[in-house]
Amino acid sequence: MTFAAGDKVRIISCEDDPRAVGRAGRIVDEVPPGPLTGGRWTVAAIGLLIGPVLCHGHELQRR
Repeated sequence: MTFAAGDKVRIISCEDDPRAVGRAGRIVDEVPPGPLTGGRWTVAAIGLLIGPVLCHGHELQRR
């Protein structure tokens, strides 16, 4: 799935940080993810105690 910077998403699963599951955040990446992130999108603004996480497209749901 393709996203754009600023898109609001719900995290339905997350290998990077299971605490993020069920929370909402926004996509940070301005371009599709590449090899540096392992093809995962950066999601931020999840919560006060959870920093940005990396999630595969199938782990995210557009809000």
